[in-house]
Formats: sequence, C-alpha cells, structure tokens
Amino acid sequence: MRIPLVKGVIERRVLVNYRVDPEVLQRHVPAPFTVQQVNGHGIAGVCLIRLAQVRPRLWPRALGLRSENAAHRVAVTWPTADGGQREGVYVNRRDTSSVLNAWLGGRFFPGRHHRASFDVAETPDSIAIALRSADGHTHISVRGRIVEHLPSNSLFPDVETASSFFERGAVGYSPSLRKDEYDCLELRSLSWRVQPIAIDHVESSWLEDQSLFPKGSVEFDSALWMRNIEHEWHAHASIDASGRGAM
Repeated sequence: MRIPLVKGVIERRVLVNYRVDPEVLQRHVPAPFTVQQVNGHGIAGVCLIRLAQVRPRLWPRALGLRSENAAHRVAVTWPTADGGQREGVYVNRRDTSSVLNAWLGGRFFPGRHHRASFDVAETPDSIAIALRSADGHTHISVRGRIVEHLPSNSLFPDVETASSFFERGAVGYSPSLRKDEYDCLELRSLSWRVQPIAIDHVESSWLEDQSLFPKGSVEFDSALWMRNIEHEWHAHASIDASGRGAM
C-alpha cells in the first residue's frame, strides 16, 4: 500500500545544475528514459531541499515532519501511452536526514532513500550545505549567495527560461525496490519563484567521478534557490524498462 498524497512546505530548495555531454550522460540513464538536451547538452544536477510540516493530506500541520534531503537527478523525456513524450527527471539517488523517510521510501512512499548527515548554514542571502551519506557513497558540498543574474555562460539565457525549464520537471522517476521498475513521484508546487545563486564552491561525488564522467564531459552551469513554497507530493504508477505504466 502506498500513501497517495502528502503535503507540506518547502522551506528551502536549491537546484545546482550541470551541463553534461549527452552521450556520456545517457550511459547513466536507464530505458525508457532519454536525456533531454538544451543547446546540445544534457542537464544533470543536485536538488537540496528542506521540507517541513510534511504529513498526509488530512493530518494537522502540527503533526508534520521536517527533514533535509538531496537528490542527484537528470532531465529526461519518456514515451507516454498515447505515443507522445513527457518531460521530467530521472533521480539517480535520494539521500535524507530522516530515519522515517529512509524506512518509508520504496515501501509506503515512492523512491528509495539513503540516510545521510547534513550540515547547513543559511542566511537570507547565502547558503552553505554539506552532506555525507551513512554508506559513504555520496557526498555533496555547495556554498553560494543570491545574485540578480545567471552566469553569462549558462545554457539558459535568463532566469525566466531556467525557471520554466525546471518547473516542467515536476515528475520524477527513481529506482524501485523491484528490479527494472521505477517509482514515480510528482512534486506540485502551489507557487513557484526562483532566484539565481552565484556558486562559490560546489562538489558532487557522482558528477565529479571521472570513472563515470570523463574529464571535460561535465561542467557547472547554474544554480537556483526557492523558499517557503506550499507543496504536495503525488504518487503515480511505476514504470518499467519497456515504458509500460508511463503517465
């Protein structure tokens, strides 16, 4: 049995985005997903999100949970049942500070979660986040500050274009506990506003692993920050490698 709808508040969400050689990136994305390209590049990155007041829809806010979470993800498309294509993300891995999230994930809620410790320092204009997973597989470190514009060499010409692109990536698939199946989770943000961040330091154990991504195949592109967003998580049917079950 799966919990069909969960709601809460995104207290803070940081999207750190990389441009990646699409052929290299496709090696790390399973069927039926295809890397989505922007000006000839794939887009991968890290989502760092602090959730609060998270609870089943009918529960009061006071019973909601708070947690730090992270996901390595790739912008993808996949075939729909009517022969079209849908945009979203493939989530390679999820990490969380919550014991409950780690236990529920993949069992009663879509998406496996791994335990991790988070170190966060935040002001109204700056953010520093570091995490290390309990299994030693993942570490992430980000430090940045709010600015008015994206980097001049970003694939996105302006904040509005970047905002629209990532807003369309609300549906995410990630590995299920069942072989060759991918759980589906949709994030519905009840409002949407992003601010660009200048990144002073960034590390990603996955995207900087040169055994997976050869030197020159991946570069930092841009980063965005969201705060205090009411949201809902909607679970949908899983998809298999053939595309069966796609929404």
